[in-house]
Amino acid sequence: MHLQDSLALVTGGLSGLGRATAEKLAAQAKHVLVLDLPREDGDQIAAQIGANVRYIPADVTKSDDVAAAMDRVRELGQLRVVVNCAGVATPGKVLGREGVLPLEKFAKVLEINVNGTFNVVRLAAKVMAHSESLVDEHGTAERGVIVNTASVAAFDGQIGQPAYAASKGAVAAMTLPLARELAQHQIRVMTIAPGIFQTPMMAGLPQAAQDSLGAQVPHPSRLGRPDEYAALVEHIVANPMLNGETIRLDGAIRMAPR
Repeated sequence: MHLQDSLALVTGGLSGLGRATAEKLAAQAKHVLVLDLPREDGDQIAAQIGANVRYIPADVTKSDDVAAAMDRVRELGQLRVVVNCAGVATPGKVLGREGVLPLEKFAKVLEINVNGTFNVVRLAAKVMAHSESLVDEHGTAERGVIVNTASVAAFDGQIGQPAYAASKGAVAAMTLPLARELAQHQIRVMTIAPGIFQTPMMAGLPQAAQDSLGAQVPHPSRLGRPDEYAALVEHIVANPMLNGETIRLDGAIRMAPR
């Protein structure tokens, strides 16, 4: 799919994987909307990402916030690409030092990672379904592409990750049914499951810890770069046969229990 004169929306787009994706898409799309939690420097960061990048303060778990973002989309043009990068990785053991894991902490992770992702998908799909079809040089017609973000934790969840693994497993599991349903509207749905990447959360660890984690990756033995995630998003958008699948982007790592 070609993005000239079209719009893309990236959740969690002010940092990490989302920011790298917004930068990549900004080189192709007419406008890129970055949807992220309210912050005073949001407009400034968006301007740094690209001149055609606009910041929309919103909480992905709130229907009204995302609906307002979709109203903004309609004002600017036709939505072609949505990338869901917003999420949390709050750890917590079932039986931790402070006792049993509070149910509300488990539920909060699912609320953001699962409900938040689906909230954006459902409202974005409604907008995309009313867009004009784009037909490529081979006669393939498309209206839009949705890319969600899971994690290798969906498959190799570690100790202390029951909530995170469950949430990312749900994101991976909804990929095929979403793709099957939205196919009638010429909308593709894909999911990327990153391994260990350089994100703001990872940057908070000591360099020695980051190096140790990177060394666990078979090849290349380092942390993934956000621009490598963004490059895969770019290819998914361009390749119409990629649909209904979760792609591991992890350097062949398989996480140990700890």
